[in-house]
Amino acid sequence: MQPVNQSRKDGQNQRTDLKALSRTQLQELLVGMGQPAFRAKQIDSWIWEKGVSSFDQMTNLPKALRETLAEQYTLGGTSLVASQKSADGSKKYLLSFEDGTTVECVGMPTDKRLTVCASTQAGCGMGCAFCATGASGLTRSLTAGEIYDQVIHVRDDFGKRVTGVVLMGQGEPFANYDNTLAALRRLNAPDGMGIGARHLTVSTCGIIPMITRFSREPEQFTLAVSLHSAVQKTRDALMPGVKRYSLLRLYDAMGEYADRTGRRPTYEYALIKGVNDSDEELTYLCDFCRDTLCHVNIIQLNQVSGSKFQPASARRAEDFVRRLASVGVEATIRQSRGADIDAACGQLRQRLAQ
Repeated sequence: MQPVNQSRKDGQNQRTDLKALSRTQLQELLVGMGQPAFRAKQIDSWIWEKGVSSFDQMTNLPKALRETLAEQYTLGGTSLVASQKSADGSKKYLLSFEDGTTVECVGMPTDKRLTVCASTQAGCGMGCAFCATGASGLTRSLTAGEIYDQVIHVRDDFGKRVTGVVLMGQGEPFANYDNTLAALRRLNAPDGMGIGARHLTVSTCGIIPMITRFSREPEQFTLAVSLHSAVQKTRDALMPGVKRYSLLRLYDAMGEYADRTGRRPTYEYALIKGVNDSDEELTYLCDFCRDTLCHVNIIQLNQVSGSKFQPASARRAEDFVRRLASVGVEATIRQSRGADIDAACGQLRQRLAQ
């Protein structure tokens, strides 16, 4: 893995983000400094389990080692630029990394659970027509540590354990595959967040080579694919970033994914009035999903300022669920969280609230 933006300038010194090192690299570094190899496990615990922001907080390390590390390395981390709280209890955060790059993430609590919607890129290069994130294009991909740090920030702000993470924020996770997978593994690891693999979800626009690669990973991470239409012409107009991957190829790739993993993927379908909510569109969707292992998540399009697209009615969403059920396809209507603060699906913009 080649992490992105793993160092920065501090005066004349260039310091490396310690989160960019693997456990083996960290051990080699410490042994080279005359330290015992077990220091790597101690430092890993401080970074990934406790999420400390300063070497001074690593109280079981010798003071001289802490000082040396602070001179040569950073711990990454985030700075809060702004936050908003929704009427439903969700919170949206605009976070800044050390180079000034900003991203948005969302914390969604229930009585006993806390789910984090995290970003894998600053901005997005996929250009989906109905999505606010892609309107300003891609700034850069995030490192595994930067993806992880968003979850740490939300956890610490709510003061409760994170029980699930969905990589459905800004960016296309499979356009940043290595860092996305490294972050997922850290979130899953017992010496990281310890979140069950099935509670870690990746959402992709449908980059087929990466779907195939993902199906071969040993962990049982959950896969969601943004479909939004089973009519090629409609999908191409809505999702120009994946025009080169036809629906036929996607259908085959998802069949192979289900066969190889035995896991049920989800298709996300944002219902847009007058665009993909017709009877014809529904028929094509039923044909695409019939006799396959899948779940369809119907999303009533969330309003985006300045967009020409409008959500279809709640009644139409129920029509889709009923019709899909009639052909044996499990479907539900997603209850969007944080729409009143532009924190719902497709609304993240990477900027201060207006």
